[in-house]
Amino acid sequence: MKRVTRVLFVVLVKLGGPGLLVFGILDSSFLFAPLGNDLLVVALAARAHRIAASLYYAGMSAAGSVLGCLLVDTILRPAGEKGLEKHLPPRRLEYVRKKVARDGTWALILASITPPPFPFTPFIMAAAALQYPRGRMLSVVGAARLARFATLSVFACFFGARILKWADQEIVQVFLVALTVVCIAGSAISVYGWIKRSRVPERAPSLVPQARG
Repeated sequence: MKRVTRVLFVVLVKLGGPGLLVFGILDSSFLFAPLGNDLLVVALAARAHRIAASLYYAGMSAAGSVLGCLLVDTILRPAGEKGLEKHLPPRRLEYVRKKVARDGTWALILASITPPPFPFTPFIMAAAALQYPRGRMLSVVGAARLARFATLSVFACFFGARILKWADQEIVQVFLVALTVVCIAGSAISVYGWIKRSRVPERAPSLVPQARG
């Protein structure tokens, strides 16, 4: 088990800032990786043990999130609410639609700084479909994500030795391996779902009048 987690850690460390950028893009669009970016920022900042490096990692992760949101926005903004209905179940669709319509800025801030299981991508999808201004959305997400990752990275920088020692425990390593497996499986399902839903043709309007109660 230790060998597996050490290999994973070495790979992630080797990726560094560019890895965080790519991971941030995927995490904010099609990838299913709860806490993945947070854990990676903490691991890299704890190992670097320098404020400048920690803020660099936070910035790269936040930039990746912004680019991921831009990707989602580019796909869903032209599709509008009809396109959004393909990707979200009715109950979640109604929830995020109300939140974004009521106060889009605060809804995006909350979604950006709150960890899972609070949804993030559905709010980006709703903001794009409801034509929330693209520039404002990306600015809000970027600032909120930067605040979140910077807080984590600075914390990890000060408590790096303790974090690395704690991460060496067997139960933590089992959790990380299990989380990796879940992320891989969830990401495959997520990508398949995006592709499948995107291919669903629009339903033609019914010519039969609906009965009214």
